Amino acid sequence: MLEIKVATENQQPRVRVSEETLSALVHRIGGTLDHFLVVQRAPDIPGTFIQVWHETGGAYELEHRTGSASSHVRAVLDDPERVAELMTRWARQESGWDGGMVWESAGIPEPDPVPELPAEIREQLEARVRELLRGGYGTVSTLTEAAEDYLVKDGVRPVTRAQARQLVERLWLERVAEQRRWEGETDPERLARAFAALDWGGITAREHFTCCRSCGTSEIREAGREDARGFVFFHFQGTESAAAGHGLSLYYGGFDGSGETTAAVGREVVAALEEAGLTAEWDGSPDRAIGLTNLDWRKRLVG
Repeated sequence: MLEIKVATENQQPRVRVSEETLSALVHRIGGTLDHFLVVQRAPDIPGTFIQVWHETGGAYELEHRTGSASSHVRAVLDDPERVAELMTRWARQESGWDGGMVWESAGIPEPDPVPELPAEIREQLEARVRELLRGGYGTVSTLTEAAEDYLVKDGVRPVTRAQARQLVERLWLERVAEQRRWEGETDPERLARAFAALDWGGITAREHFTCCRSCGTSEIREAGREDARGFVFFHFQGTESAAAGHGLSLYYGGFDGSGETTAAVGREVVAALEEAGLTAEWDGSPDRAIGLTNLDWRKRLVG
C-alpha cells in the first residue's frame, strides 16, 4: 500500500491505497463533481502534496509542492497513464520521480510574515494543541481551527488563523517525528481493528464519535448500515481521557432497545477487543459501559 491520503471531489478521503487504486482514480476523474485528486503523505507533511485536475475532453493539470509557495509548480499533460505513473512514483518517494518533466511556477504568492505570539498565549495554545495531537484524530486544518478559537473571550480573538496554522504545523511535525520511532501495532490500532471487525459483523462501531454520550447515542443509528443489530462508540471526551492516560469508556447497545440485546452486543464487543489483544473491564451488566483502563494511547497521525 502507498503511504498516502487521497481526497476526491465526490467521496470521503481514502488512506493507504494501492497503486492500482490510485491509477484507477486518475483514470476516473473528469465527470460532474469528480474533477480532481489531492494526494498528501500519510502522515501529512504540511505544504507537501501532489494534485491533478481534469475535465472530460481536456488536459490533465498536474501540480506539486514541497513546502513554500515558491516550490508550487505545475505542468499540463494529455496522457492519464503518465499522470498516474508520476503520482505513483511521488507516492513511493522515489528519487528523481519526475525525471523528464518540465515544470512551471504555479504563481502562488508567498504569505505575509506571521507576527510572533506573546509567550503566555503561545504556552497556553501549545499545551492545548499537544493534547489534541495526542488524541490523534485531528488534521492540520481542524487543529488550526481549534487553536484559533481556543482562547476567544467576549468576541476578542488573540490568535489569528495564520498564527494558529504556524503553531499547529510546528507541533504537528514534532509529533510526526516522534511517531516515526514507534514500532509495531499500537493500542489505538488494535482498537481500530476490533471496531472494523464489529462493524463488518453488523455492529455499528465508531471511533471519536460526537461530543458526548447523549449525542452519540442519538446519532449512531444513522451512522451505519440499516441492518445493523447494535452499536458501540466512544466520544471526543473519551479520546481526550484515553490520551491523558485515564482510560476509555465504550458505549454500546442494541437497536431494539432491549436489555437482552444490549448485553449480547456488549459480549460481542468484549470478545472483539480481546481478540485484538486488548483487555476490557465489564461486569456483564447492560447498564455499565465497557472500560479499557490500561491503554498505551499512541495514535498515529494521518492528517
